[in-house]
Amino acid sequence: MIGAGAVGAATAYFAARAGLRVTVLDSGPLAGGTSSACEGNILVSDKEAGPELDLSLYSQKIWREDLAEFADLFEFESKGGLVVAASERSAQSLHDLTERQRASGIQVTNVPANSLTDYEPHISKKLTAGAFYPEDAQVQPMLVVAHLLRLARELGAFVHTRTPVTGFIRKGAAAIGVQTPQGDFHAPSIVNAAGTWAGNIADLAGIHVPVLPRRGFVLVTEPLPVTIHHKVYAAEYVDNVLSSDAGLQTSPVVEGTDSGTVLIGSSRERVGFDRTVSLPVLAALAAKAIDLFPVLEDIKAIRHYHGFRPYCPDHLPVIGPDPRVPGLWHAAGHEGAGIGLSAGTGKLIAQSIIGISTDLPLGSFAPERFEQVLT
Repeated sequence: MIGAGAVGAATAYFAARAGLRVTVLDSGPLAGGTSSACEGNILVSDKEAGPELDLSLYSQKIWREDLAEFADLFEFESKGGLVVAASERSAQSLHDLTERQRASGIQVTNVPANSLTDYEPHISKKLTAGAFYPEDAQVQPMLVVAHLLRLARELGAFVHTRTPVTGFIRKGAAAIGVQTPQGDFHAPSIVNAAGTWAGNIADLAGIHVPVLPRRGFVLVTEPLPVTIHHKVYAAEYVDNVLSSDAGLQTSPVVEGTDSGTVLIGSSRERVGFDRTVSLPVLAALAAKAIDLFPVLEDIKAIRHYHGFRPYCPDHLPVIGPDPRVPGLWHAAGHEGAGIGLSAGTGKLIAQSIIGISTDLPLGSFAPERFEQVLT
């Protein structure tokens, strides 16, 4: 397993639970990439009807059934999500989206403007409509990684941090192991779960998997009394998630935490791995959060964090065996949905490796959809 983030940890756990001998390698610490720089969302509300929504609903089932006994360890909170519209046009777009989602099996309640304060008493009175998604949930992603890897180790797995993969060991076209500065590791099945670096790992194998970093910032406020009860975001957020624009996009996403702090996002931009702090982006996030919740105007932001989402140009993750390199699987490219989709992805990869029929068809996520081979 290459990668000790949420997707790698979930895959390691389900593979170990299936009886496989598992070794996890990561170039840094546990959860050192996107899993330590996100909000831990498990959402269905931001998915259009199609393969990703199917995977999201499947992952919801895994979180709530297969992993239910560990919910307290993960700080799993089924808080629900409220999506809001600020204009008649966005209200109509939101209504159309909910109709498509409802037809695909999502639970969603359309909320008229005069009922929004029933869900969020401090929300702006200028909004025109909303939709409530009771299935939206949240976890603490670093706890997810730590506990799933601990559980995998209890089942016999080994975890090696600060062990970067530098190359593949080949037998003909097949990958039969990886090279690292700490030595070679041999295995009949190798999973590329390297998050934003998954494209680099694919390069080492001589294949093209276009996973790219997409930077995002989150503001954190001082602790408050309970002020915001759900994950709340503007309907435009869904468009930003689905956009392929490389330029900066921001839309208000606001939610409270058990500690009393409020998390404020969301921004997206493709700037490579540039970690420069952008004060204009942080200012934009703060302004849009105040538009959504005027009560936040005089509240202090005490810190921020930022990281990189593993973005795929067609907005679908890459999941499954790669026929171009027998022995290599991919589990990457989930962008901002990786925490929520990690549970389902991990179980599906484990099923694929042991050779049983997967609970969900993987054809839409197949890595060979990127046919260009690097020379």
